[in-house]
Amino acid sequence: MCGRRTKCHFSPLELVLIALLVLMTAVTVALLILYFVARECRPSNGKAYLFSSVLCDSLGKGTVGRQSVPAALLQRPQLSKGEQMKHTQIFSHGVISASNQDKPSPTQQPSTVGSGNYLLGVGRADCTGPVAEIPLMGYANPGQVGGGLLTRLYSRAFIVAEPDDSRRVVFVSIDIGMVSQRLRLEVLKELKSKYGELYRRDNVILSGTHTHSGPGGYFQYTLFWITSQGLIKPNLNAIVKGIVKSIDIAHQNMKKGRIFINRGTVESSQINRSPYSYLQNPASERSRYSSNTDKEMVMLKMVDEDGQDLGLISWFAVHPVSMNNTNHLVNSDNVGYASLLFEQEKNEGMLPGEGSFVAAFASSNLGDVSPNTKGPFCVNTGESCDNPQSTCPVGGASMCMAMGPGIDMFDSTRIIAQNIFLKAKDLYASSSQELRGPLRSAHQWVNMSDVQVQLNATHKVKTCKPALGHSFAAGTIDGVGAFNFTQGSVEGDPFWDEIRDQLLGEPSNETKACHEPKPILFSTGEMTRPHPWHPDIVDVQIATIGSLAIVAVPGEFTTMSGRRLREAVKSEFGSHGTAGMDVVIAGLCNVYTHYIATYEEYQVQRYEAASTIYGPHTLSAYIQLYRGLANAIATNTVQDLPSGPEPPLFNITSLTLVPAVVTDRTPLNKTFGDVLQEVRQQYLVGEVAEVTFVGANPRNSAENMTEHNFLTVERYANVSGTWQVVRNDASWDTRFHWTKGSSGRSNVTIEWHIPSGTEPGSYRIRYFGHYRRLPKQFYPFEGTSAEFGITSL
Repeated sequence: MCGRRTKCHFSPLELVLIALLVLMTAVTVALLILYFVARECRPSNGKAYLFSSVLCDSLGKGTVGRQSVPAALLQRPQLSKGEQMKHTQIFSHGVISASNQDKPSPTQQPSTVGSGNYLLGVGRADCTGPVAEIPLMGYANPGQVGGGLLTRLYSRAFIVAEPDDSRRVVFVSIDIGMVSQRLRLEVLKELKSKYGELYRRDNVILSGTHTHSGPGGYFQYTLFWITSQGLIKPNLNAIVKGIVKSIDIAHQNMKKGRIFINRGTVESSQINRSPYSYLQNPASERSRYSSNTDKEMVMLKMVDEDGQDLGLISWFAVHPVSMNNTNHLVNSDNVGYASLLFEQEKNEGMLPGEGSFVAAFASSNLGDVSPNTKGPFCVNTGESCDNPQSTCPVGGASMCMAMGPGIDMFDSTRIIAQNIFLKAKDLYASSSQELRGPLRSAHQWVNMSDVQVQLNATHKVKTCKPALGHSFAAGTIDGVGAFNFTQGSVEGDPFWDEIRDQLLGEPSNETKACHEPKPILFSTGEMTRPHPWHPDIVDVQIATIGSLAIVAVPGEFTTMSGRRLREAVKSEFGSHGTAGMDVVIAGLCNVYTHYIATYEEYQVQRYEAASTIYGPHTLSAYIQLYRGLANAIATNTVQDLPSGPEPPLFNITSLTLVPAVVTDRTPLNKTFGDVLQEVRQQYLVGEVAEVTFVGANPRNSAENMTEHNFLTVERYANVSGTWQVVRNDASWDTRFHWTKGSSGRSNVTIEWHIPSGTEPGSYRIRYFGHYRRLPKQFYPFEGTSAEFGITSL
């Protein structure tokens, strides 16, 4: 033994024995810890479930001891082959779910400050594209072309990665009508060139908000060329660029953070626009729900590890058609305005489109859900046209339109946006349930024209080649069609059928029989010139974030269709030990296939059913397919899923009927930007300041890929003696109107609807544009109004 004041000297043998003893003790303790933790992580039935514990998650993945990736490495643009293999191998593991023990008590408000459960990144980028002369996508009204700008369109990206960066999920909500297959494929191509295999078809979800006021022309299938006047490359390029840029921004700003989920009811913001279709669903099923629309909003709140706000994603079922088919100003409609309201509140002092906080109000199962809450009325007589065919005694179906809740479409857009913004704000502030657990994703391409569906033990059915029924041409109470087509048509019209047969060809007997009772107007699945009219190959995809499953659907599910799909996915997870999953439907994702009505709704052939292009068993096919994805995730067998037939990417360089932009010219003795009609000297809050300039075609800016504001409203600051921008062209209360004249001449009128709360003072309005001299030569210019004063009431 060593004395108190003497040094201890151990022999080499003793030192070895001491080291071994310490090592064995450490190993023993570690094994005991792993043993008891594994027991806690393993359910009694031996099935996989969503572990909420980070250590349990590591055990389930076989990643104990893996160190976190340094933040600097998260920004690398390209992965090495070895790193790509690591991501591919890790992807094969399945989903597990957070236990109820990890959910905070509803009466407790946990702190949002703490160690992050995920790596989070958010990004927003402009994707507006050309705002003039391009047909707007949504109402299929060839006369509805862009003539200016109300609010800009944005792509909002959200990246969630596991703490060790082994898996990622990307959700992107874009202010466009829907995601087309060509758009999806081009975005994935761009991402692969930048990031290798980090962002792929299985873990990237692209979702359109479904605004009907965005420019079209970004499709490769022939049917969508009819009303979009072809493939319009400047708009396609602008959307691709915006989506990729938003993901780039999110990727570059990854940080540790936490996600909270909340849900609540939104009132006075929607009606079912096909209530007679909804009533065809079984009474026993309808009795389980208090409404014929889904009123629940589901919201994700994202904060960093210090509790600082990063962003939110909200899913709520409502059609962005508050702006009707007489509108010619590009804008993001009600859900887009709700995004701007939330972002402006969080990005205090910033202009719209600026600031780090990103808020997405994404689409869900909105197929039969209208924001026009006053319901359908005959625009010529004022009487109700709430009947199975949505027709008026005088004027027929073309006179039946839904309106409200405001006095005009701008007011209605504002009211619906305020409603969903205020609900999201309340849910954001009160969110308490934290999402924990690993990330998983599963994806397949499927030939939806030929899916065998097992209805029960004895009955099989199949889907059909795409076709649209007669009621498709009738439109809806949100945007009526033309001629004498009506909703609810279960018989064809000999006049229109004869014209179809002569111009496009008669549908085959097989297709007719497959789609019964739909009378086929366009047998698009049998029409292939100049390219196929509708897609056969469709994406199906699910991504999970802990106990949340995001079901990405390629179209517009009706209310009851969405409910059945959510229940089926939830049940599939539950049958494999993952009970209690939150399931949300993300609409209009990855490729557009019109509507998905229930089998019962299909029988009465209103617009949504006539637009269910793969036949009466479309919903059953999707339920079967998404059950398969959920099963693969829950049982750790995603790697066994066949990828399916890859969709085509047609070689189309330019095919459009949109007129070319001619050389811009000015009136005699005028230059671009000169004022033609000046503002008044004085305005009151609530009035409209208006000025008209000598303009140029706004398409010049888009075709030149120039990102700039078309307008600013500026206030003179007496203290600094400078003009400060207080509004831009993304602001809700500014409007940019372009009027085309003859011989290359055009005017621009800018309105500022002066809102309450505007500070008294001196203001001016400025206009920025580009004029074209030769086909590829663009020159910037600007114009400025006279100063004007604003006084309060």
